[in-house]
Parts: sequence; structure tokens; C-alpha cells
Amino acid sequence: MGAERGRKDLVTSDLTADVLARHGELLHAFNRHLGAERGRSAHTRRAYLGDVRHLLTYAAAQGLEGPEELRLADLRSWLGEQADSGAARSTIARRAASARTFLKWAEHTGRIPSDPSLRLVAPKRNRTLPGVLKQGEASRLLDLASVRADDDDPIHVRDRAVLELLYASGIRVGELVGLDVDDVDLGQRVVRVMGKGAKERIVPFGLPAARAIEAWLAVRSRLVRPDSGPALFLGRRGRRADARQVRSAVHELLAHLPDAPDLGPHGLRHSAATHLLEGGADLRTVQEMLGHASLATTQIYTHVSVDRLRKSYEQAHPRA
Repeated sequence: MGAERGRKDLVTSDLTADVLARHGELLHAFNRHLGAERGRSAHTRRAYLGDVRHLLTYAAAQGLEGPEELRLADLRSWLGEQADSGAARSTIARRAASARTFLKWAEHTGRIPSDPSLRLVAPKRNRTLPGVLKQGEASRLLDLASVRADDDDPIHVRDRAVLELLYASGIRVGELVGLDVDDVDLGQRVVRVMGKGAKERIVPFGLPAARAIEAWLAVRSRLVRPDSGPALFLGRRGRRADARQVRSAVHELLAHLPDAPDLGPHGLRHSAATHLLEGGADLRTVQEMLGHASLATTQIYTHVSVDRLRKSYEQAHPRA
């Protein structure tokens, strides 16, 4: 029993430290590849590197010297032990994808003789429906942000503009905090966004968002410091606002709507996509707005709309 527990408890501090000492340069080079050549965000790179460290730590626990000794059976065993320990299907699928990316790169750069992950199959992720606000809840949330901005606190004015733009455009929170002042065209009511994979796209937004951004730009100078740079949204100390500050603002305002789900900024993205489709927007148009590489990713929002339609039908129709 103790030996079995020992096998399951693979990720020990000693093994991890040994992996970092022996493979630090390899991990650093892979990180550079993800950033410079594949355009992955810092958040995505951290996830990839964490998964690869987990794999290399597992390999070390099995007595393997490094990735060059990994075989398909080792990868399957690695994923199998995670499944046995109760890891979510989405976690296992992500780690398999990270391993494939890493090993393909390692073979391509001559660091391993062959890629053992070519026939590695991981469980498909569960397609869970994202939480969304009802249209009335979204309106009340933005009305609340507008009322709070009347106190003339520049942060509250900023928060109103942030929420309006997130809901109007459906952009990701990472894309929002990366915006510069020049990325917004108030005349055309469009914003230039740098998305995943360093792909640029132009996204429209409506008049309420334009007015909120205009109000923010009128008070932005009150927070500007010498190191503020061109960042569109600033924090209290004049630096570029970060995703944590945006999440905090969204959660804080939603807390005043007791019947609304507690969603973060990504929930506003989900809500924007769902409401666009409910309003008759074309699926391809929504895909382009959201910056999805695949239409299949966008199609989950049609499932949200159908799911909500079915619930409304069951509640309202006498013959449901």
C-alpha cells in the first residue's frame, strides 16, 4: 500500500529540483520557442512549461535520464496515472497537448532522436456550456457601472469603460489590458486587437461603449505617470491595468446583482457571443469578432442559445 502511494506521489520537491537543474536550459529554450516563434502568451507558456516539468519529473521518477528516453508507453502511463488520481479530463487533454508540442519541437531541433507522441491519444475535453448573463442582467450590470462612475473617481470611470468594451466587443481580458490608446478609433467605433498567436483583428463596438471610453479618456490624464506609456487602461498608480484588476471590478459589480451568476471578464465574452447569436448574427461573423481559429469553437454558443431556448420553452409552454 505504501509503495503504491509512493508511485502515485511522483511530483516531489527533490525530483522537481533535479529536473530543473538538469533540464533548465532545455525548458528555457522551449519557452523562447513558444514566445518568439509561436506567439504564445505568458499565461499559456507557464501552463505548457508546468506540464512539461510534470512530464520530466515523472520520467525522472521512472529512472529515465531525459526526454530522449521517453517512449509512447511512458507517455500513456503518465496520462493513465493522472486519470487514476482523479485529474480532470480537460487537464489530461491539455497535458497531452503540451507533451506533443514539446516533443515535436525537441525532435525538430535535434534534441531527441524521434518524437514518441505521434500516436498519443488523450481523452477529449468535456464540452461544458459557458456561464452567461441574461440580456437584462447585462444591461443592469452596465447601468450599475454607469451610476458608480458618476462619483468622479477615475477608476470607476475606467471600470465602466472596461465593462462596456468587454461586453460590446467580446474581446478577451488579456487582449483588453494589452490595448493602447491608438488602438481605439472612436470615430469608426472599432478597436484593433492583438489576439492569440499574435494575430491582429479589428472588432466593432457600439455607441454606449464609445461614450464610456470617451468619458474615460477625459479623466485618464489624472492617473498618468511618467512610466504610464500608451496603455489605454491604467491602474490607480498609473501603470497599465492588469487582468487581476479587471476581474476584481467585474466580480465587485456583479455582487450587487444577487440573481446574476458570478462571472469574470470571460463571462462577459461568453455573454456577448450568445446575445449576438440570439439577435441573429451570423456564426462566421461572431467567429471573426471573437478571434476563434476554428468555427467549432464558436459553435458552442449556439448550444448555449438552444439550451436557454429549451429551458424557456419548458417553463412557459403548457404542453412542454
